[in-house]
Amino acid sequence: MIQLRNLTLARGGEPLIEGAALQIHPGWKVGLTGANGSGKSSFFALVRGELHAELGDLELPPAWAIAHVSQETPALPDAALEFTLDGDEELRGVERRLTLAEAAHDGEQIALLHGRLQEIGGYAARARAAELLHGLGFADADFARPVADFSGGWRVRLNLARALMARSDLLLLDEPTNHLDLDAVLWLESWLKSYPGTLLMISHDRDFLDAVVGNILHIEGRCMTLYAGNYSACERARAARLAGQQAMFAKQQREVAHLHAYIDRFRAQATKARQAQSRLKALARMEEIAPAHVDTPFSFRFAEPAGMSDPLLQLDQAATGYGATAILERLALTLRPGGRVGLLGRNGAGKSTLVKLLAGELKPMAGERREGRNLVIGYFAQHQVEQLRPDESPLQHLVRAEPQSREQELRDYLGGFDFRGEQVLAPCGRFSGGEKARLVLALLIRQRPNLLLLDEPTNHLDLEMREALTLALQETEAAVVVVSHDRHLLRTTCDELWLVAEGRAAPFDGDLDDYAAWLAKQRNADRMPASGSGADKATGKAVRVAEAAARKSAVAERRALQKEAEKIEQQLAGWQAEQIRLDEQLADPALYAAPDAIGRERIDGLNRRQAELTGLIEAAEMRWLEVHEALEAP
Repeated sequence: MIQLRNLTLARGGEPLIEGAALQIHPGWKVGLTGANGSGKSSFFALVRGELHAELGDLELPPAWAIAHVSQETPALPDAALEFTLDGDEELRGVERRLTLAEAAHDGEQIALLHGRLQEIGGYAARARAAELLHGLGFADADFARPVADFSGGWRVRLNLARALMARSDLLLLDEPTNHLDLDAVLWLESWLKSYPGTLLMISHDRDFLDAVVGNILHIEGRCMTLYAGNYSACERARAARLAGQQAMFAKQQREVAHLHAYIDRFRAQATKARQAQSRLKALARMEEIAPAHVDTPFSFRFAEPAGMSDPLLQLDQAATGYGATAILERLALTLRPGGRVGLLGRNGAGKSTLVKLLAGELKPMAGERREGRNLVIGYFAQHQVEQLRPDESPLQHLVRAEPQSREQELRDYLGGFDFRGEQVLAPCGRFSGGEKARLVLALLIRQRPNLLLLDEPTNHLDLEMREALTLALQETEAAVVVVSHDRHLLRTTCDELWLVAEGRAAPFDGDLDDYAAWLAKQRNADRMPASGSGADKATGKAVRVAEAAARKSAVAERRALQKEAEKIEQQLAGWQAEQIRLDEQLADPALYAAPDAIGRERIDGLNRRQAELTGLIEAAEMRWLEVHEALEAP
């Protein structure tokens, strides 16, 4: 187990954790939570041996294999599948030794190494790696592509696949859902539930934490507290504690009353029964956990838009894409004030493409995109974060946009996004990904948009900022279109879900649980052999070719197993004959008649060889049985 004894951890001379004492047992799945800068990543560095404690101890079983996701991936020429397989270091070591043994025609070593491959599942390793890559959104055609060909976000996925490939006792995951779409998040959630080892995971996705972990390790005020249960249970426990603090009581009551008023207003307006029911459940849960967030450093609301049009934006039989290739066609969508649309769809289906069309970054290839007279768009996407001026501070960004506004007013506004003190004047090039995302949101909200287009707005945001954004989105009168892998955000802000699939976008009749079931059906359909004619012929031919190749591979594998069995039988015959001769020599009294050193050395040599032969024969017999079981399998 992992044991902390009076642990004190600091970084750069700044204490992060003091006097921590707790135990994490094998097989536990633990979510590590806390505000940005509280010490979560530093604690992971301590577990990996990259940092040392100031005081106290952190004890780990010495034999544990630890896997974690690398933060950087160089532009390697390695194929994606091979890069993923490299995560299983023992597998790669056995493969290298096997290549050397085969070159040296060392049959004994070859047999032993094949036995070890069987033990560690080496023969199925490529299938496991392919399953990981598929689950994280890679297509078959991507497997042979060099790592250098992939963008930064896709390299993060490759790093994650490589970490999952490792046969680890302890898995460390730091924000694993960043850069994933909802499809990949749901797959990863399922994979982690069945992970047999101990899991420590930093995440700001509350639904993901609730589904995967059974304990929460929360860092707050330099203290580490281990809560039993998932993140929701942790929030309830913190809410009960904070509710008992008189200084927080008045603010807590105001927040709860405010949320009550919103829920009552929404309940009266609910129209889509199924989606409304899901939304009401989420809002009721928010009412329960509101006290746990009364001490949040974030406090902001969307200002009322300067003007409105109804409709704000319309797509009429529009098509869009890149170059001469249409990605989406026959799009018909009307956005009105107060409308809240969540876009669902598999990776690559065109969700971000649709958002770009709505934002005006892409022009329609056919049909029409009509703007309302007073339309003001607030568009959040990753490239907006990258376009911040790294040499300018948050205050300079705001002053450039609003030169007439008072500096104190702008400082107060930035304080609602937790930019305070010296950070207001610090160049944003030094900021973390979460701080940059907060600044972009602050700049966007300041524009008073009446249409918000949000493409993965929660990437890099911590739980408190996500909660503040969720509350702000619930209250705004602006229309909202959001793409997100954060199910809590989708459930609590969207009245309507649209599915982007097969080149179309249409209302989705169901909630997020129904969408998860739809994804499962799609994955099952992907595994089914294609049938039919016409457009399916090429696919059917490809399947037949693949099946023929599989049969050919199976025949080749069977022949290889037969040859291996014959080789093992020959080796066993030779080793057993030698063992009989050794037994006869060791049973001869004359061997023990000479008491000199030469006699003793000869006896010791015979005993060592006898023990060596016993080990070789046992390993070979085990491998012979495995080979014949494989040959007899249907």
